Amino acid sequence: MLIFLTVLQAVIAALLIGVILMQKSEGGGLGTGGSPAGLMSARGAADFMTRLTAILATLFVVLSIVLAALATRSSSNRTIDQTLERTAPVQQQAPAAPLDPLGGAGTAQPGPAPAGALAPTAPATK
Repeated sequence: MLIFLTVLQAVIAALLIGVILMQKSEGGGLGTGGSPAGLMSARGAADFMTRLTAILATLFVVLSIVLAALATRSSSNRTIDQTLERTAPVQQQAPAAPLDPLGGAGTAQPGPAPAGALAPTAPATK
């Protein structure tokens, strides 16, 4: 049902675009030029293309609301899977430094710096 209504929505949108593009341009777009009496006259209101545009636009808006309601209803039954329990094999690591005689961890001695490494410098201040 949702797929059928979505396809119908696309067909209505394509028809609406076609009807709008086929209408005669009277130069009165956004209130610039044209006579205001031509829009409100009986001939302008009864024009077939104007009525068809109004009907298609109304169908498009109503179908958009129906599709939004159906999408909300169908997604409300779903639950988000919040189980992130992923098990990975535990690997044993060898100790990095030998233990000292008192039972604490030994201190790691730094090795030589790699060739070409620069010593850190303090930031310049004024």
